[in-house]
Amino acid sequence: MSSELQQLLDTITGAVKSLNQACASNGTSVPSLDEPFQPSSESFRGNFEALQAARIISAAALQLEAVVAPPQVVLYHVAGGFFKSMALRVCLESNVTEILREAGSKGMHVRDIAKHNGQDSEKLARFLRYLCSNHVYREISPNVFANNRISSLLDTQKSIDELRSRPLDKYKNTDGMAALVGHHLDECFKGAAYAWETLNDPNMRDVQEHLDTPLNKAFNSQIPYFKFVLNDDHRRLRFDVSMQGMEKVQPPDTTLNAFEWEKLSEGSKVVDVGGGVGTVLFPLAEKFPDLQLVIQDLPAVVNNAKKVWTERMPSALETGRVIPEAHNFFDIQPQKDASVFLLKHVLHNWSDSSCLKILKRLRDASNDTTRLLIMDSAMPYVCRLQDQHTSETASEEAPRPLLANYGALNEISYVLDMVMFVILNTQERTYEQLERLLTESGWSVSSLRRRPGDGAFVQIEAKPMKLTEGSHSRL
Repeated sequence: MSSELQQLLDTITGAVKSLNQACASNGTSVPSLDEPFQPSSESFRGNFEALQAARIISAAALQLEAVVAPPQVVLYHVAGGFFKSMALRVCLESNVTEILREAGSKGMHVRDIAKHNGQDSEKLARFLRYLCSNHVYREISPNVFANNRISSLLDTQKSIDELRSRPLDKYKNTDGMAALVGHHLDECFKGAAYAWETLNDPNMRDVQEHLDTPLNKAFNSQIPYFKFVLNDDHRRLRFDVSMQGMEKVQPPDTTLNAFEWEKLSEGSKVVDVGGGVGTVLFPLAEKFPDLQLVIQDLPAVVNNAKKVWTERMPSALETGRVIPEAHNFFDIQPQKDASVFLLKHVLHNWSDSSCLKILKRLRDASNDTTRLLIMDSAMPYVCRLQDQHTSETASEEAPRPLLANYGALNEISYVLDMVMFVILNTQERTYEQLERLLTESGWSVSSLRRRPGDGAFVQIEAKPMKLTEGSHSRL
């Protein structure tokens, strides 16, 4: 037995033992794949030892397959990946998950599924069987299918009658997961098919952010993505819900743990720059009522923010503790007395040159005590940085013989990086790239926090550099 194979087996064995012990200690268990997903079934990950053991098992199992499976099989997991996307979109758009939820654990024959959604039953069976082979749905008996833990994530909890009568409302008042998958399987999937054509087109070599993207080429469109979405009611609603879903995926204490908020004095001002409707500030408004919170975004977004806060926390608006403010972050920053400027998932939407403009505007509005808090992804390398004799501050490394970044287990981070390329011609950055942007715009990193068990998400705190003549130009 090869050394790598034995190491992987030993790694899995040890991690399974640790997982069982951690679950036994807090009375939890690893859920069955055959059962529909319930948020409570994830409680075993609340124990860090269990969380880490599960990560190691998953990464090692994926790597083990790459070692022992025929190489052409592993290659076609990648080369044929778009067919999985195709099959999943068919099931998502034709409401298969909701139909099977109403059927319950006994499942439903594909002929009856087709009666509900109007699809060709034989074709639908082929799509479902392909997905079942990849652990999405399950085939109970020939042509009888049921949901499992994975497929139930697509459940909007709408009835079949609701979905038939109000198809545009499919994603309203949902947890956002189905909307996020739908967003990826529609415009992102279609745009991705034109990645090479975009890169290889001499007319698109000198590309601009938000234009000359694979999505522009796929849809023969000359408008930026966000305007593209606004022109389609279904896509706009789905995108809005999917972004809310991404917020819900993060633990509720993410913002509270990102900074030492308790050290701010009474009346300190926190400015959420490009903050959308300001959902990231709700935990702060609840726990730190003495802080003044400013939500900055474009006028239409700010109007929505006022509606959201009026519904969820009207007193914060009435007392002026929360101030929605229309502001374009490329313009001069009007808030000159901020204690903290917050940028959450903003920089990945923009090119380096645009990020520098945003960061310099904030630097110009800062004083010596102002702090900048960036909450974003810092993409890990696959290689081991200590092998390169470099320092690593932004990501943990998996134990050997696993890939340093936990391999395919961390795939969602890289998927999001590809999404940014396809729809905006931007990117998720490595920590070194983020640090370079900060340095060039007059900021220095003072601390960095990582969320346990997350291979990419970081919270970077930066302070203003001492300005010297010519250190950076004011805009």
